[in-house]
Formats: sequence, C-alpha cells, structure tokens
Amino acid sequence: METALPQRLIQLSMNSLKNVQNQNFQLIQQNLQATQFLQPIPLKPRKEPAIIAAVDTSSIKIGETSTGILIAIRGANIWKQNRHYRYIRLGPFILHITEENKKEVYNSLQNALNPSSENHQNPPNLQQMPTRLASLLERWLQKMLSKTLNNGIILFDGSLTSGTPDTPTKTMKEILETARKKENTVLAFSKMTNLRLNGHIITEILPTHKPPYMLEAVGLRAKPPIVLFGDVYVAKLSNGNYAFRLDIDKEIPLPQKIEAVEKLLGNDLLAQGYPETLRLAHILCTFTANEVIAMQHFITRKCGVKIINRPDMHRLLFGVFGKGEANS
Repeated sequence: METALPQRLIQLSMNSLKNVQNQNFQLIQQNLQATQFLQPIPLKPRKEPAIIAAVDTSSIKIGETSTGILIAIRGANIWKQNRHYRYIRLGPFILHITEENKKEVYNSLQNALNPSSENHQNPPNLQQMPTRLASLLERWLQKMLSKTLNNGIILFDGSLTSGTPDTPTKTMKEILETARKKENTVLAFSKMTNLRLNGHIITEILPTHKPPYMLEAVGLRAKPPIVLFGDVYVAKLSNGNYAFRLDIDKEIPLPQKIEAVEKLLGNDLLAQGYPETLRLAHILCTFTANEVIAMQHFITRKCGVKIINRPDMHRLLFGVFGKGEANS
C-alpha cells in the first residue's frame, strides 16, 4: 500500500494539535473575521420606560411515517411593559411533510411572509424542513412585531446577517425598514458566534473594563451573497464571564444605538448579561418531553395512526458500536 498520504495526515494532525493545547474549542467555524476592535463604549442604564419585545421559534421532529415525517413548530412573542411580562405563543403547528407536499407547504408559508414576492426558493430536503419552516415562522413574527410596536426595543435571537436560505436579504431588509419607520431599534443577540479576531472568538477577547460596555468590531467583510445588515458589537452587560455578539441595525445613528442598549439595561433583567425577555421567548417556544408525548398521542387519536418503534439497524448490525441514525 502507498502510505505517503496517511503518514502525511498523521504528521499534520500531530503538528496542528500542538497549537490547541490548554485551549477551549468551539464546533463549526465560519469564514468571517474582524480586523480590529474600537475602544470600549461604556453604558449606563436608562430608567425611562420603554417596551422591550422579543421573538423566538423552535421546531421538533415527532416521528416518521412510510411517506414522510411528522414535525411541529412553535413561536413566541414576549414583551415587557410597566414591569410586567406578557406573551403570545403560536403553535404547536403539527405537520406531516412528504416529498409530494413539501413544496406546497413551504411556498404557502413563503407567500404568507412575502405575499408580493414571486421569486420563491425551492423547498429543502425533508430533514431540513423543520428548521426551515421554523425560520419562516420566525421571520413572520419579527415582521409582525416590527409593524405593531412603536418606539420600542425589539430583540432577535441570532444575528442580522442575511443572504442564507433561512434569512433572505429582501425579508431582513423589509423587517428592519418597517422597524425604523415605527421608531423601533432592533438588537440581535447571538448566544454563540463563530466570528473571530486574529483567530480568536470575539466574545473571548475582552478588555479589563468594568461592565456594562460594548466593543465594536470593525473591518468586517462578507462574501456575497451574505449581507451584514447590522454593525457588530461584543456586549458585556453584567459582571461575570458572559459576553455576547450583538448586532444593531447599521442604518441607526451611533447615539441611538447606545441609547437603545442603555434602555434595555434600564428596563429588563440581564442575568448573566442576557436579556430576560429573550430568554423567556426561548423557554416559551421550546418543546418539553411531556409536550412531545402529548402531540404523539394527539396524532394517534386524531389520525388513527399507530406508534411503532422501528428497529435501529445500526444497533442490530453493530451492537454497542452502533451510533444510531440520529448520530450517523
């Protein structure tokens, strides 16, 4: 056997792993880097009343049928006003997705999001449908919130990056334009980020500065079709080791950006530096184990189907070495 290639792989592996000793690592990297940070922007909580609102969605695969998959999606809008949290929760919406109906289902939601648009995307494969449908619901909820709220702070889960299948550029542009017309400011918090500065995750390069403060990442470049609709900051909003990537609509002047974050500090709880309104949005749309069981039993009663456990071929063939299809 020719061994040059495997030997080279071993050599490269050993050499490259020397650089990772005594470091933390994060899965999945993205080819997007900042060139530098500006000086920290100190923040002071503003106590004048402001409405804080947040959006989040989730999806789950309930089971499989002989022709497709059973999934559920759910979304939640949360807002805090006059020291009280209120919410609207949509769903769960249980769907049976097949190769025959996936285009109809996907285009139907796209039409609800953008009624005037004719350039619809092709539906994804069945395994991607749960997350993609949840993304369409999330964009719709964001759009409705930006239309109905006035002079508020709107929190998104994730970033203001567009040009991906989950976030079309036209949709994000319309949402932000609508929010600005209503004098709302959109802040997008990312729990995890792959954005790097000089090879390091941006949320791990923090100055010795007393929080709360923001750091602006400058020199960002995105390869088409990716579009950055927000200026990117690292926000450390409370004591502790937690910092988050924060995207703020780049069409908003810097003083208004700072004012929006300071109003967030003065009107919402920020345990571990993360807004409580956004935390509640995530909690209220996430499916619990009991809810999954309830949906399974609802389907059996409503549709007359039977729940069966399909044999795990990985376990049957490979025993304890079988990882199972979910992890293959």
